[in-house]
Amino acid sequence: MLFINNKKGEIMMIKLGQKAKDKITGFEGILYGKASYLTGCDQYCLVPPIKDGEIKLSQWFDEGRIEIIGEGVTVQDVIAKKNGGPNRDCPR
Repeated sequence: MLFINNKKGEIMMIKLGQKAKDKITGFEGILYGKASYLTGCDQYCLVPPIKDGEIKLSQWFDEGRIEIIGEGVTVQDVIAKKNGGPNRDCPR
């Protein structure tokens, strides 16, 4: 987990499930996944909300581009009896 400053100057920790946006494009969504690479780069997956009845593709952003903008969801909100299986949001 990474600690970052938000626009108010508060220190916040990046946690999966939080609502966030990309500082460059403004793309918003829920932090759904994290990928750590051998080269030291960490990226986070943002899953956007449904818009006009259509599910949009998730996008991956370097952690320095992430700004936390809300609480989002918790693991308890989305837990299932059986987790796992194919995932459309994995890194491409």
